[in-house]
Amino acid sequence: MSETVANIIASGLELHNVDQIFCVPGESYVGLSSILINHNAIKTVVCRHEAGAAFMAAADGRLRNRAGVVMVSRGPGLANSMVALHSAYHDATPLVVIIGQVERNDFGRLALQEQNYSLLLADITKAVFEVNQPDMASEILARAFHLAESGTPGPVAVVMPEDIFDQKTRINAVGPSAKVSASPRTKDINALVDMISASQRPLVLVGGALLAEAVSEEGVLSKLNTLAETYALPICPTHRRPHLFDAQHPNYGGYMGIRVPGPLIDEMKKADLLIALGERLTDTVSQSYTFPTAPQPQIPLVHVWPDANEVGRVWHPMLGIPASPKEVIEALLDRKTPKITKERLKWIEKLNKIHIQLTNKTWDSTTDGVNFAAVVSEVDKHLSDTAAITTDAGNFGSFVHRYINFKQSHVFLSSVVGAMGSGVPMAIAAGLRRPNDQVVCFIGDGGILMMGNEIATARQYNINPTIIISDNSMYGTIGMHSYVRYPNRAFMNSTKLTNPDFTKWAESFGAAGLTISNEHEIAEKVSKAFNIKDRPVVLHCKTSAQQMSAWRRYEGGENLP
Repeated sequence: MSETVANIIASGLELHNVDQIFCVPGESYVGLSSILINHNAIKTVVCRHEAGAAFMAAADGRLRNRAGVVMVSRGPGLANSMVALHSAYHDATPLVVIIGQVERNDFGRLALQEQNYSLLLADITKAVFEVNQPDMASEILARAFHLAESGTPGPVAVVMPEDIFDQKTRINAVGPSAKVSASPRTKDINALVDMISASQRPLVLVGGALLAEAVSEEGVLSKLNTLAETYALPICPTHRRPHLFDAQHPNYGGYMGIRVPGPLIDEMKKADLLIALGERLTDTVSQSYTFPTAPQPQIPLVHVWPDANEVGRVWHPMLGIPASPKEVIEALLDRKTPKITKERLKWIEKLNKIHIQLTNKTWDSTTDGVNFAAVVSEVDKHLSDTAAITTDAGNFGSFVHRYINFKQSHVFLSSVVGAMGSGVPMAIAAGLRRPNDQVVCFIGDGGILMMGNEIATARQYNINPTIIISDNSMYGTIGMHSYVRYPNRAFMNSTKLTNPDFTKWAESFGAAGLTISNEHEIAEKVSKAFNIKDRPVVLHCKTSAQQMSAWRRYEGGENLP
């Protein structure tokens, strides 16, 4: 019995456990979207911008460790989504992008919105598959899911001409293939145990591959804790992974994000062994390729990542282990615990002490607005143990990493490449996937004006995040870079913003709007914001431009150049 390609694709999506798809409705795939309406197992989430839809799909992929799915129309639709694809590619996030294409008879004629997607997406997807034969549709879709979720995960595009959805095929829907992962070799574990035993100042960086396994399987992070305690290892969550290790655990060695504060990175560089456990190692984590130095690390480096192609691609590790980081942890726990020296314990204590000192909830008042440190510190008091926290791009994020006591039970989502506008869409994705949990989004005035319109999507689907805006009336990160690099040059005219009344803006969507103008209002307004449960809340904080980040302040007086 024959079925239309659209029906076969819908059935294939169900076989791959897809239960929601994000999109901005487009004519080039209406043949598929109109069919999906009748598939009750799949929820179509209608968004306001393709970038918002793609960020939601990417966040959904991260939340499940399975490929999120976004549908985009050809040409401008796909182009709008590319910032999210770029982010997912760098973040090793599984994502399947279904792209509507012009009809097959019009290929090569410069038809309306026609584009060569293999060329356009070459650097931000793992692959681009084109479905031009009805009988191949389901097989190619299954291949896309397999590739998106295997090795180093990432986005995979499936291009489908709009006329193919109504074509008939006798080929049944194809389900998922078994996932294959390499286990660590005994000799590699032996070598690793020997290296740890010989080390007096080891440092363990934990990242995205370990997080993915923790999402899929209970108990992974508790095993990490046991490893830290039995082997006496300091654990350092890396960029955008602050919740991989409890910030108040005595083995917490500090957050390895962008530009680690001097006292901490200076101490970290005294390490005699660096273990990247499920961390891909990027320029942000490596402090612009200085720790470890690329390509030849200044100290012995052990790199654990599930994809052999990634191990040794940039750095030359002393020991490369292309395997599951979870299985590496389990293998270490099966071995006899090495002798722990007093020097090792003092090293952990020193790192943790610096971390505690750097994250103490202390700050100076500012005269040109609220120091965002005070707001974030107050928000920390109201976070539930299972809160989902998202941050947009910008300096304000440094306050979140400094003043939030992250727990392993938290969820944290952010664009690893610093893509502005991602915070609200990711918060909506978290609310859809975790409807009973608290969702909090930190975002700047620049970011909220890029994609804050997705709050309408939140209202449509009854998602009620608390959105906290740091409004310093400027692109603060660019101002900071200008000041640091060219301290005598004026930069305000190229970075300042004229903003709306965000309280009224929020209310126009049917959300609650609150404004904080001074520190005396913080406790009351934050408490009020978290007590509103029946609609989204926008907490508009008029923040200081002088306090450029949690770690840097403009010292040129009250008036910025």
